[in-house]
Amino acid sequence: MKTVQSMLAEAQAAVPMISPQEAKALVGKSDVLFVDVREPPEVAASGKVPGAVAVPRGLVEFRADPGSPMHDKAFDRSKTVVCYCASGGRSALVGKTLKDMGYDNVRNLGGFKGWVDSGGDVEKA
Repeated sequence: MKTVQSMLAEAQAAVPMISPQEAKALVGKSDVLFVDVREPPEVAASGKVPGAVAVPRGLVEFRADPGSPMHDKAFDRSKTVVCYCASGGRSALVGKTLKDMGYDNVRNLGGFKGWVDSGGDVEKA
């Protein structure tokens, strides 16, 4: 039986963390996709990383799967995918899911607050 803690530990082991400083160098690159997995009210309240695709955690699989009628063309397995949420837990779980779905180059930025606190630019949603 899995617990939230064991699932998080597994996800954190599978998906490398990326610092806000490292992430800043990737913003705007055509081969990088930032994915904000927070809920729409969270994104609306605080904004997001410039250019990030906002997809709530519960819809990521549907947006990421090219065979899904809900597929978002921004999801491309050849891109580096950088996930983030409010504190890093949801983005770790999403990162693991994306790796399981064949996305090889996935990173977890962690929490949006860390991005903001490090001086990262914010795009209002």
